[in-house]
Amino acid sequence: MRFLAVIPLYNHGKTVRQVVQGCLRCGWPVLVVDDGSTDEGPLSLRSLQVTVLRLPTNRGKGEAVLQAAAWARENGFTHILTLDADGQHNPQDLALLAQSARQYPQSIIIGARRFEGPDVPASSKFGRKFAGFWVHLQTGKAVSDMQSGLRCYPVQLLEVVKCWCRRYAFEVEIVVRALWAGFGVNEVQVSVFYPPAGKRVSHFHKLADNLRLTLINTHLTMRSMLPFPHRQYACPAGSAAGVKKRGYWEVMLENLRQKDSITRNAFSSAWGIFCGSIALPGVRQVMLFWGAGWWNLNKILSISFEKLCIGPFVPALCIEAGFFMRNGRFLTEFTLQTLGRQFLQRVWEWVLGSLVVAPLLAAAAFLIVWIIGYFLHRSLK
Repeated sequence: MRFLAVIPLYNHGKTVRQVVQGCLRCGWPVLVVDDGSTDEGPLSLRSLQVTVLRLPTNRGKGEAVLQAAAWARENGFTHILTLDADGQHNPQDLALLAQSARQYPQSIIIGARRFEGPDVPASSKFGRKFAGFWVHLQTGKAVSDMQSGLRCYPVQLLEVVKCWCRRYAFEVEIVVRALWAGFGVNEVQVSVFYPPAGKRVSHFHKLADNLRLTLINTHLTMRSMLPFPHRQYACPAGSAAGVKKRGYWEVMLENLRQKDSITRNAFSSAWGIFCGSIALPGVRQVMLFWGAGWWNLNKILSISFEKLCIGPFVPALCIEAGFFMRNGRFLTEFTLQTLGRQFLQRVWEWVLGSLVVAPLLAAAAFLIVWIIGYFLHRSLK
């Protein structure tokens, strides 16, 4: 494993030299990607043992990271350690990321910043929680600091996981798509320095960049709801060779071999049955996708089992249960009077009965799928 410190640079001429010097003192080879700077930042690095890769125009932080990954591959590096040029990160913390990367060589390692002190902007605290909420919904993975620029990326990962965004939103999109593709995401606690408000230099555009983040989060959320599998990758640990693509059924078979997926698949099926049975048309689809994303369930199983509850059997069962709860007997007369003029009463009984039927059917689905998964797991050992 070979690590390269990468510093995307755009008009941080007052701080970039200090950041580079800190990396060099820690023993890291350094690549600065000058993303079309118009100040004297690149010139301030002339006397340092550092490689500068210049982009003719400003293309965004994501593009700078991808260009750095391509350069790293050509020069024999397996991982890049990124940190911002504004002096927010402590170069000594790169060692913590590298240590974690050695343990998880095919994972993105994020330096989760300790937000302490009076100079931490309230907008950063809110943005961190907001971004964490969305990635949890889209992937089921809790990531505490999606906005940290202190990261370690496997070069392989950046080559195979394709992203739309090339600016700040890239750091959100790459994490979500990496998790979908089967890579890991881990965090280590790191320090952070925020200068007083009047001395901060930020190129985050509140309107344009927030709009980009909104659009990509909308797209990722909608994609997470679709019942189509994501492309998976198998990465040989420590290998610099190309990444092997894995088919969907190969991934599913691998999941069946893992005992910990039995309960997840059973819960996924039970959640689909519960949402399909509950008498809340429109709302139950939102419940289905929300729960499947939040708990990191098997969305294909959840959606498939939800479709099994489409009428008339399950709604009729709920109406019968609701009628019995109201009248102490089952509905046996199916006439214009009971199904037409008393329509609103049947709707109320449908809602009432579903509160009992939905949990019972979900429990039955959980038990059946768990038993099937258990015996499949034993047969595939």
